[in-house]
Amino acid sequence: MKLYVVGFGCGSRDGMTLEAEKAITNSDLVVGYMVYVELMKQHFPEKEYYCTGMRQEKERVRYALEQAAEGKTVALVCSGDSSVYGMAGLAYEMSAEYPNVEIESVAGVTAALSGGAILGAPLTHDFAVISLSDLLTPVEKILHRLKCAAEGDFTIALYNPSSKKRADYLEKACEIMLKYKSPDTICGYVKNIGREGQESRVLTLAELKNTQVDMFTTVFIGNSETKIINAKMVTPRGYKNV
Repeated sequence: MKLYVVGFGCGSRDGMTLEAEKAITNSDLVVGYMVYVELMKQHFPEKEYYCTGMRQEKERVRYALEQAAEGKTVALVCSGDSSVYGMAGLAYEMSAEYPNVEIESVAGVTAALSGGAILGAPLTHDFAVISLSDLLTPVEKILHRLKCAAEGDFTIALYNPSSKKRADYLEKACEIMLKYKSPDTICGYVKNIGREGQESRVLTLAELKNTQVDMFTTVFIGNSETKIINAKMVTPRGYKNV
């Protein structure tokens, strides 16, 4: 009666931890969002799968818990890390109804880290991670968090920066940033991290404001010390002052 909640990273086999690969290999059933299930089928075609669509997270987690309660070893998969905008929290919340199921959360490489590595070293100093998705968080709270992070001069990683229904959310975020950060602040983005069609760019905050991105893009907004070194986005830690 075991449920692994597995963060599988960006989706490529190279970006998956050995622990995540082991958990999926040892599972009888893999459960996840349909896009993620299709990615896992490429690497583990012999497994049994179950998937649901967007906004069906509770149904997905309940099915995984039910199957584990019936004796299967189940991997509930999430992109990135299972505890960073993943399913680990919900699985633990719903586990009270399934006291005999043992849950193990398996860490993965979240997009702030894998995307940051592609851009260079944008997160070497204090940083904040904020999702612009308002499906589960009121937009007023998101905007307030953006303001606080900008005031604190954090480097900021933005998840879910845009969608068809939220086409101007990144622009709104940049407008808030521009009240506290220079238009020349170094920024960057990475699309389809570790997957086919990966692309990245380093640009200024002023340029980012008018840039179109999608849900599969992670955006990075530098702090006042962030600079470009050999075409890479770098935020110094401050060693020169030691």
